[in-house]
Amino acid sequence: MDLVTSSFAGRFARVEPRRAAAGFVTGLLADLQIKTCWQLAEQAGHGRPDAMQRLLYRAKWDADAVRDDVRQVVVDRFGDPDGVLVVDETGDLKKGVHTVGVQRQYTGTAGRIENAQVGVFLAYASRHGHTLIDRRVYLPKSWTDDHQRCEQAGVPDTIGFATRSELADDMITAAVQSLVPARWVAADEAYGNNAHLRTRLRELGLGYVLAVSRDHLVPIDGGKARCRADRLAADLPATAWTRRSAGDGSKGPRFYDWAWLADVGADGDPDSDGRHSLLIRRNNTSGELAFYRCWTTGPAALAQLVRVAGVRWIVEESFQAGKGQVGLDQHQVRHWTSWHRFTTLALAALAVLAICAADARTSDRHAQPDMIELTVNEIRRLINVLLIHPTRSIVHRLRWSNWRRRHQARAKRAHHTRRLNLERQP
Repeated sequence: MDLVTSSFAGRFARVEPRRAAAGFVTGLLADLQIKTCWQLAEQAGHGRPDAMQRLLYRAKWDADAVRDDVRQVVVDRFGDPDGVLVVDETGDLKKGVHTVGVQRQYTGTAGRIENAQVGVFLAYASRHGHTLIDRRVYLPKSWTDDHQRCEQAGVPDTIGFATRSELADDMITAAVQSLVPARWVAADEAYGNNAHLRTRLRELGLGYVLAVSRDHLVPIDGGKARCRADRLAADLPATAWTRRSAGDGSKGPRFYDWAWLADVGADGDPDSDGRHSLLIRRNNTSGELAFYRCWTTGPAALAQLVRVAGVRWIVEESFQAGKGQVGLDQHQVRHWTSWHRFTTLALAALAVLAICAADARTSDRHAQPDMIELTVNEIRRLINVLLIHPTRSIVHRLRWSNWRRRHQARAKRAHHTRRLNLERQP
């Protein structure tokens, strides 16, 4: 834990926010059902939530600089020349209209259109481990076209509308400029269908295995014609398919049937260096197909592309661990600055778990056949038992109970007064 928190301690000019940040990360790792400033302050032994709230809103520190420090710690531990950058988004369901970026929009969290806030995240994965290393909040046009709304949420004037693919481009470019060792990029079809993002990745010299939709038009015959991906799959002979594992899952190797069209055309730029191909995955039980546009700077084997396609799922594991273990989705903040600060500290807490799990991993998986390797869930339980000492003072708990009740009573009176004033208006 100290490895991560000490990496960004120098970003705080004063000792108070520095201690609050360390306590915040510790609280995110603690065994708390809800991880808001109130609960984190009580866990840290504070008498009021002021220090934690100040840390997220008014204290002077650069969340992006802390993000860079956390990313460097991850790279130092997990860095590998064959690393994979994985981009994906996740939504947090929200009420009201004032939280930065919130609007009715589709989110995979709910599987439908809901009032939600969407964040785009970048994960890093290698044979040594994986975790989230960057984040961007998505601002729909309903926000960027409303200057007053953005101003109230603290959105900087320099921030304009950016698509989710453009946010992904921004994070990947920042990782490359920071010398994060990576050879590949993986993403789902929301990003793979974007030709501009694919072009940008080729400019950066990053190979990619990007999911695309079944109706995606694939250049064939040297780019002279385009054909739907599912049509190409339907015309393949049985001999074109081979069964391979996309990596181990919770229930063992994930075997699928794969077909590889190793020579498809480029995206309107036939002079592009490298090699374009189409990878097709077939579920050997349901027959469901998935399609991937691939590009490599040089020759690549089918096994490499299958591995990268399988690595994309690690971002889902990171989201699950981030939300289930360190409260990534439990922020109750509305402000632009507060969202970035909370999320950055959550990434720091998640990095602690990922690094501890990697450090505990045995080189010989068969050394203890009667036990699975330590998971991030179990690591957090051990951290709570061995390192985090919760405040058990009855006086402290009762003081917080009284503070909460008084605060909630003031809030209740304020809401009632506001409602009565609105009703009396002509």
